[in-house]
Amino acid sequence: MQDIEVIEDPQVAVAALEPTRSRLLAALAAPASATELAGRTGLTRQRANYHLKALEQHGLVQPAGERRHGGLTERLLVASAAAYLVSPAALGDAAGDPARTADRGSARYLIALAARTVRELTRLLRRADTTGTPVVTFSLDSELRLAASPQARAAFADDLTAAVAAVIRRHHLPADAPGDDYRLIVTTHPRENVND
Repeated sequence: MQDIEVIEDPQVAVAALEPTRSRLLAALAAPASATELAGRTGLTRQRANYHLKALEQHGLVQPAGERRHGGLTERLLVASAAAYLVSPAALGDAAGDPARTADRGSARYLIALAARTVRELTRLLRRADTTGTPVVTFSLDSELRLAASPQARAAFADDLTAAVAAVIRRHHLPADAPGDDYRLIVTTHPRENVND
């Protein structure tokens, strides 16, 4: 089972997003039969089977063995991943694109950057799965508290820009030098207050 699967196919996304099917996917972190899932989700066994077949046809669940139950043999299924993410690529040309967002300081621009990141990393991961070459990444996730004023935010942005620019100057190679190309995105956004 993968830790996360990115869904790019619109038909697979539709199957995964259907509310009953998404509940079944969440319930299939460990192998289970249609009968077990029916009991856990309040569905009839026939309805559970119907939805499980659709999920299996789209590769979202997979066989996980069999188990004898009474005089019957039950098929066990398990989710193909612990978690799923629908890629903006599932929307085709309608997906978010930073090139179509004018205000680079807006939350919408940041979302478009995140969408591009998901699309690019998904393509790289698919290629890596084929070639066996790992995708080398680096992520830094931090939280900080700033004074609640435009001046404080601007001072932070200026300092961060200067620091990142200095690191880039020290490590960036000329275009004709041997090396690998990387994309660097530095973002800040207000942290969602979970207590609200």
